Amino acid sequence: MSGILIEIKNLTLTLSNTKILENINLTVEPGKIHCLVGPNGGGKTSLLKSILGQVPYEGEIFISYEKSKIIGYVPQYLDFEKTLPITVEDFLAIIYQKKPCFLGISRKYKKTVDELLRKMGMYEKRKRLVGNLSGGERQRLLLAQAIYPEPDLLILDEPFTGIDVLGEEYFKSVINNLKNKGITILWIHHNLKQVIEMADTVTCIKKEIQFSGDPKKVLDNDKILTVFS
Repeated sequence: MSGILIEIKNLTLTLSNTKILENINLTVEPGKIHCLVGPNGGGKTSLLKSILGQVPYEGEIFISYEKSKIIGYVPQYLDFEKTLPITVEDFLAIIYQKKPCFLGISRKYKKTVDELLRKMGMYEKRKRLVGNLSGGERQRLLLAQAIYPEPDLLILDEPFTGIDVLGEEYFKSVINNLKNKGITILWIHHNLKQVIEMADTVTCIKKEIQFSGDPKKVLDNDKILTVFS
């Protein structure tokens, strides 16, 4: 399987007369883990929204693929009404099946839902209301919905926010497994140690691209202090 190639050329984003991103030129190679880092408000999430077509921008974004263009997306948080009577397994069933989830999970998808929840360590919580999940458990549920059907591109917006150590391990295991299958992963991450450990390429954004390259080479103390101070 070959993941999606993303080429961004001369991208500028202006919202409410404020320039958020300026002259972004970036290539995300297929089958690689590409991390975006930078200070809060630097434009990282806005770049993801541009790629997903959620905001208007100037410039060009080319998405190249061989057979399919399935994109999985895990936002930084889920804005969810806590009083809704939707269980964990209902949440996934809503995405995959046509019949209302209150009529039960379709036999066609029951096995898939159970397997996804087991993969994320959430099977024992399948009957729990989504509104009663912790922040980390909710992030695991969001990852479960993003990896079926298996994506060609997985976009992650700081998915480790509010997640516990066990949840991080589930995430890292799934991400490494997807990479081994040749899936492209574009990931906003703030833990620079994990970026060095897992990413093939890192790009630092602070309105403009500050630097980009092999994280083991470009994430030195001088650059980090300059960008984050």
